[in-house]
Amino acid sequence: MARAPFAVLIVSALAGLGAMAACGAEVGPAVAAQAPPARRFDTSPDAPLIPGPTRTTWAPGLQAPIPPRATTCATVEASSFGDGAREASAAIQEAIDRCRPGETVQLSAGRFLLNQFVTLNKGITLRGAGPSATRLVKTNGARAGTYLVDDASPIIIVGPARWPKPDPGTSVDLATDAVAGALSVTVKDGDAFAAGQFVLLDQDDFNAGAWLPLPRRLASDAPARIWASDLVVFNRHDPAEASDGTFPDSLSWFSRGNRPVNEIKEIAQVRGNVVTFTTPVHIGYTVAKAAQLTRYYADNVHVREAGVEDLGVSGGGNGNIRFEAAAYSWMKNVDDTFWSGEGVAISHSFRVEVRDSAIHHSAFSEPGGAGYAISLASGSSEILIENNAVHDANKVMVVRSCGAGSVIGYNYMDNGVITSLPDWVETGLNGSHMAGSHHILFEGNQAFNYDSDNTHGSAIAMTVFRNHLVGRREGYPGTVNQRAAGLMFGSWWHVFIGNVLGEDGRTDGWQYEDPGDGSTTSRSDAWQGGSVIWRLGYDPGHWDQVADPRVLETVLRDGNFDYVTKTVRWDRVARPLPASLYLKEKPAFFGAEPWPWVDATGARKLGTLPARRRAAPPPMP
Repeated sequence: MARAPFAVLIVSALAGLGAMAACGAEVGPAVAAQAPPARRFDTSPDAPLIPGPTRTTWAPGLQAPIPPRATTCATVEASSFGDGAREASAAIQEAIDRCRPGETVQLSAGRFLLNQFVTLNKGITLRGAGPSATRLVKTNGARAGTYLVDDASPIIIVGPARWPKPDPGTSVDLATDAVAGALSVTVKDGDAFAAGQFVLLDQDDFNAGAWLPLPRRLASDAPARIWASDLVVFNRHDPAEASDGTFPDSLSWFSRGNRPVNEIKEIAQVRGNVVTFTTPVHIGYTVAKAAQLTRYYADNVHVREAGVEDLGVSGGGNGNIRFEAAAYSWMKNVDDTFWSGEGVAISHSFRVEVRDSAIHHSAFSEPGGAGYAISLASGSSEILIENNAVHDANKVMVVRSCGAGSVIGYNYMDNGVITSLPDWVETGLNGSHMAGSHHILFEGNQAFNYDSDNTHGSAIAMTVFRNHLVGRREGYPGTVNQRAAGLMFGSWWHVFIGNVLGEDGRTDGWQYEDPGDGSTTSRSDAWQGGSVIWRLGYDPGHWDQVADPRVLETVLRDGNFDYVTKTVRWDRVARPLPASLYLKEKPAFFGAEPWPWVDATGARKLGTLPARRRAAPPPMP
């Protein structure tokens, strides 16, 4: 299928803001819209299922079966270390170090004490006897009920080192714009690059930005503005707000400074100044935004084909398992529990898989970064998170300045909670929590909601396909900001297709959609509160602010069934939906269960998600 250049699509969708960003003009106060915004996507019957700005290629993960690796280079027995009584990290690291690529370090059943982390710095497998039989335990890390830890270290690092990063001394400017869907870019000097390298493709959206008028606020006539490029919104307000306290430091937390729109690419070949990748570019990168290609160099070069399998981990003080500059690597059949930071962290990585695992029960479920179950960060691209049970953490997942071409598929995600405020319904499925993330597919999951938060900036161009968005958490009865699907301010070009929203018999008193214009309230709040299927364009830091018109203009909702209206609704003409947007056939883990298990347009709306059967959170009181 031919693709229009992403830059052209953006200009057509955001002509006003794009022109403003190009000249850096100051703008005046927002004017309240007097009519619903026009839809800015093709509504013709033959329009592509996924519209241009959101469309990409999803082919994540290894793209091959995980290698079985029958050759064992070393076996480490738990009994040799008192079954958890004595430190075992040095012995395990020694076994890893003497193993050759393609071999396996086998851990026996039993308990291993790892108060020092081990590093899989080559393409081997670290395998246990099963997630309940082999347990790697850190006792000087996470503490229950607090973000404080004795030792801020993980248990396992998959990658070359603890904190890898791209080398800014290797950055080369693009000579021409990189077009979404293209396999190559032209740089000013191709001599620094070679086939097989992993590189970061990014651009400076912050300095290409300008002040964007915020929507009308019912509680105040004073104009307010926020800093945004034509793609993303940053957490910088005029007048300044308390939430701006993380700015400008946050501009370099999970990306090179000012460059949150990015992706990691693998080089297939270099001819002169033309660098060709193994996978297509997912979004446009422009010379006007100082787009660059940067190498991972020396000790930061990616580790390929390293895997963690068939074991349990707990107690990590900076996450339990971290993929740091890993490629074609995996975590499979792991029970990951009780951590501070992230249960699984994936940073600076390419084509990593996390599958068939359980990530659950963080040590501290409060905002601030200590209780995230899964984190994608720092340019990580084409990641596959599939067939996992993820629950009982502050946020079940976050995506921070990364995600291009990734898929979150067929996971059960539930019980995101703030322990001190259990009535607040957290964000569930999402590709957000930092500016710049883009082009992730969410397919076939069951979660208490989908939302896209604006805490540290906006995420864009996400596709939400054939999920069951339940609208409630199984373990918590709270209903504050209860919704099946939400989009916060700045969450542009989101596509929802073929989802089932709500639950049969549990949506009495719910509303279909909160208009976010103050029309249903007599207060200064623009939003009606209560339980809703859709809440689009809101800002939970300003409930008096009306809906973001650009969210409403660019969201697409086709073929979704909800249990409030009990109808299937289409923004465009009804059409048959494919079984999957990334799978060619039924996945083996479904066994005899019907697939697709979510069929919003069919007579039988829901089947059974295998990952749900593996998790048993307590019933809702």
